[in-house]
Parts: sequence; structure tokens; C-alpha cells
Amino acid sequence: MSDREPPRRRVPPPARPVRPGGQRQPGPGARPVRRPASSGAQGPRVIRLGSPRPRLRMVSLALSLVLLAFVVRLLQVQAVDASEYTAKAEKNRYLSRTLAAERGGITDRNGVDLAISVDANDITADPTLFTRKATKTDDAPEQAAALLGPILDKDPEELAEKLRTKNTRYVLLARRQTPQVWTQIKDLKSTLADKAGEGGTANILAGVLQEPSTKRVYPNGDLGAGILGWVNADGKGGGGIEQQLNNDLSGKDGEIRYAQSGGRQVPTAGSTEKPAVAGSEVELTIDRDIQWAAQNAITEQVKESKADRGYVIVQDNRTGEILAMANSPGFDPNDLSEADGNALHNWGLEDAYEPGSTAKVMSMAAVLEENAATPTTHVTVPNRLARGDRLFRDDIDHRTWYLTLNGVLAKSSNIGTILATGQLGKTQQEANQVLYSYLRRFGIGGYTGLGFPGETKGILAPADQWSTSQQYTIPFGQGVSINAMQAASVYSTIANGGVRVEPTLVRGTKGPDGSFTPAAKPKKTRVVSEKTAKTLAQMLESVVDDREGTGAKARIPGYRVAGKTGTANRVDPATGHYRGYTSSFAGFAPADNPRVTVYCAIQNATKGSYFGGQICGPVYKEVLEFALKTLQVPPTGAPAARLPVTFTP
Repeated sequence: MSDREPPRRRVPPPARPVRPGGQRQPGPGARPVRRPASSGAQGPRVIRLGSPRPRLRMVSLALSLVLLAFVVRLLQVQAVDASEYTAKAEKNRYLSRTLAAERGGITDRNGVDLAISVDANDITADPTLFTRKATKTDDAPEQAAALLGPILDKDPEELAEKLRTKNTRYVLLARRQTPQVWTQIKDLKSTLADKAGEGGTANILAGVLQEPSTKRVYPNGDLGAGILGWVNADGKGGGGIEQQLNNDLSGKDGEIRYAQSGGRQVPTAGSTEKPAVAGSEVELTIDRDIQWAAQNAITEQVKESKADRGYVIVQDNRTGEILAMANSPGFDPNDLSEADGNALHNWGLEDAYEPGSTAKVMSMAAVLEENAATPTTHVTVPNRLARGDRLFRDDIDHRTWYLTLNGVLAKSSNIGTILATGQLGKTQQEANQVLYSYLRRFGIGGYTGLGFPGETKGILAPADQWSTSQQYTIPFGQGVSINAMQAASVYSTIANGGVRVEPTLVRGTKGPDGSFTPAAKPKKTRVVSEKTAKTLAQMLESVVDDREGTGAKARIPGYRVAGKTGTANRVDPATGHYRGYTSSFAGFAPADNPRVTVYCAIQNATKGSYFGGQICGPVYKEVLEFALKTLQVPPTGAPAARLPVTFTP
């Protein structure tokens, strides 16, 4: 073998890539090849895709931000503001409704219903069910209101305005409607629903609903309306006992909370309820039958005399319980729309007037109690009597009367009363002070103790403020103002042996559990001695029994009756001047063992007589006789005392 290396073979350079069109690409270090001028025809262009990673990063970031926003919102709703959103959801889903407590009834002393509550309905609506969206009708509120107006006795415009209320699902259309009214609405809703199903239209009354309620009813109409009062649109007492004892009668409302959908309760969602507590039943001292007799008698006489008004009070003089308190004209609390506004009062307690001669019994009580005179004391009564700056007279002109003190009361002499009360002190001022103290003891110038809404305490000025004329007019019942209950209480005090028992109108209350709570015992005050009271009762018999007396029309066969007439100048409340008369009659029976007191007054009689004995005497007799029979009070059978009326000079 040769030591020579074999000849090296030349390796050819790698082939240059050929460009499209047959040209080779330049190699390393080669000069760039000029591109040929465009000839208008080129080959297909190759599009090179960028890296996908940046795009994926952007999408991932965006999704992460969205998910983060959802997480933050979820945390806010479920953790940070959970209670707030729960409350809002509850508010929209759940409704609360008041459960009205049943109002307690009012009965007379024998348990006879005078005021009761019966089932009724509050008519309500969901305004969202009257919108264009719900009814496909532009004027659904107006159409519904036109249908409901005559049924509910409401102005359709007012109803339509309520049905257009926004941002609420509850409006009240009418309170305390009878079941018959709701039945009418249900029948109308059913008819409209059938038509809607046939024609594909909406039922425009679908959103009208009802809630259970109660309605106040007075079974005896206007009987005792002045005592009972009425209940207003809000379910509260608007006058009388209904107002005075509203808290006892109304009870305590309850509440129910329930889930709703479309304005209706969802039965399966459950509810919470706080039951209502019914009001207490109130038992009055009134006797319905005696109340009827008193109301009937005074109503007839007021009509016959064409008087402004009148009132009668009947009282058990031993207990102070009021058996009747009747007013005329009256009103029916079942329908106040027909009532005269001036009649919505208990004028027997609200009217202040000058009593006239019925007040003379207090003057005589003071004279007897102070031992200034006796029933047989002689009193010479002239036709006229000059005192102060006035000349006083009696109701009739007469020659000089020679009367006993008993005769002064029997003949109702103003002059004789002035002369008798003048003996109460060494001076007229002293006499005034003594008389004033007795008037106050009898309850004049103060409230009766009933606590009745609107009661007046009358007007009695202190003795040192009496004018020159009042010094002489107050003894016979002018220049002082009282109410009818005060007047009745004066005669009950005498009938009760000189002890004044505050009048009472309520015997007690019966709670929802049936337990009876008697009313507080009335306050008792001795006004005059038993001897003075007995003597006064005998003197009052002369007014009715003696032929010289002014109260003969009040006689009741078989009974000894004590009474006193009254005829006073009346102050016209419109002008403040005297116009017309106040006619009255007061007394009790049996005179020797009193049980019942009756007081009657009539204001401004314009037809026939205006004297108290003539127009109130018959009312007094009718009511007293009925009360004695109703209470089964027997005659005493003892002969009358027959005190002398006159004397021979």
C-alpha cells in the first residue's frame, strides 16, 4: 500500500433553496437578489399565525375578573349585607294585617242589649292588579270604581283615585260593610270572571278583597242614644258611654303576618298571629223599659209644646243609680247621616240653665236646717217687694197672702222665699254666704261625679260676687245655672234622708273571661239632717196634694207624691238675653218612704202653656207611675201629713 493519503473528495455545497418562480435564495454572505418588478400576477401569500398564548392570558384574566365580581357580590349579599337584603325580601313577600278586637257590648241593668257588635267586612284592594299590565285595560280603576260606587255608597272618583295608588299592594275602600255588601261584590266578581274566561279579557274586580271586621249596632234604635253615644268611622267612641269607656269597650287589637302572592295569602307558607283581645262588656244602671217610658213621654210633650228640647231623669234615690235619662229630640246612632247635629248631645248633662222654682227646695232646706223658721212659721207676702234696685213679684198678681213657710213652697212664692232666706243671717251678706254653702253641699256649681263627656257643672258665683239682684233671685232659682242631673240629685238627696249619693250610670264591666268587676261605690255626703229632709218631704207633698198647691197634675192615685214645679226665664244661648221659659217639675215617691226620683224640664215651649206644673207635671206623673209599677214599689198606705198652707192674721 502506498504511504500516500488518498485524494480528498470535494463535498459540493448545499443546494440553495429555490424561490418560487425558479430563483434560488441567496446563501450566507450573498448579495440580496433584486426582486423583479411586479408584472401584475403573483402567487398565493402565506399568512403566518401569531402565538396564541397572549390571547389565552387575556381571556383568562377577563374571566377571572368577572368571577371575582360575582364572588364579591355574593359575599356582600350573603355575608356583609345579608340581614338588610333578608329584611327587604321579607317586606316584599310578607304582609302584616291588624286583627281588630271585638268591641264589648253595652247592656241595661237586666242584661238587655243596648249596643252590640256584629260581623262585617272591610273592603280592600290591591292597586297593582288594576294596572294596564295586569288588566290589559287603560281605565281599569275607573271601570271598577263605577261598579263599586253604588254598592259601597262611595264617590266613584274617590274610589278610582285609591285604585290608582302606586307603590302599594293595599288600600282600604270602605270600612265595616255588612255581609250582604260583600256578597254583592263577590257575585259581581264571579260574573266578570266568567265573562273574562269566555272572551279572554281580564276581570277588572279581581283585585277587590275583604278583611273580617265588626260593625256597631244599636238594637233599640234611638232608645238611650244620648247615653250610649256612637262609634265613629275609625271604630272609636264618638260620644256618650262609647266615648267615656272607649278603652274598656275597644279591647286590644291583634296582628297577623303572612306570606302573600298576588295580593293573596299563601296558605303553605305559614303565618304568625298575635290574637286580638275582645273588649269588656259594660252594664249600665239604666232600665230599658223605664228609659222607653221616659223617652216616649218627653218626646210627645216636646212635640205638642213645639219646644226646643226636653229631658227626663229617673233615679233610684237610695243608691244614686240612674234608671233613665231621656232626651228629645234624639237621634239614631245606627244612621248618623240622618241625624241633626244639634241632637247629638246628652242635653240632660250638657245644658246649663236657670232652674227656677224647683231650686226653692234648697232655700227651704237651709232655712229649716239653720232653724230660721219652721213649716208653720207665718210669712206675710205682699203683691210686690222692693229689694236693692228691683221690685220683685210672684208669677201672678195677688192681694197680700198670709202663708205659712209650707204655703210659700206650696204656692211657689218668690217674695215669700226672699223673705224666708233673709233670716239666714244678721245681714244680707251673711245670709248670702249661708245659702251659698248649702247650694254647694247639694252639688250646685260642681260636676255630678259621672265623668260624662261634655257635662257642664253649671254656674254658681261665690257669695261675695253676687250682684244686688242675685242676692234676691238666687233663692228662687234665677241667677244660678244647673244641669238636669244636678236638679234630680237635689231631690234624691232629700228623698234619701238628707244624704247626697253621687249619681252613677255604670254598674260594672264584664271582662272577656266572664269575670264581673263592679263599679266603684259612689261618694256619700250628708247635706241636711234626716229631720230636715223628712220635713221637706212633707212640705213637697203639699205642692201636689193640697188644693192650694201648684203640682196637682202630678197626683198618682194610691201613692203619696212629693214634687215641686218650676217656671224660669230662659237665657237664649244664641243672643245671651232672656227669651222664653224653662218649665220643670221635680219630686219623688212614695213621699214617706221614697224610692224613685223623677225630674223633667222642657226648654222654650211655644205652644200652649209654659208653666212647669201644666206641661211637665203630666210627664212627671206618667214616668213616675210607670217606674213605680216596673220596680214593683207598693203604696205605703199611710195618710198624708197635710201641713197648713195659710194662716189667719
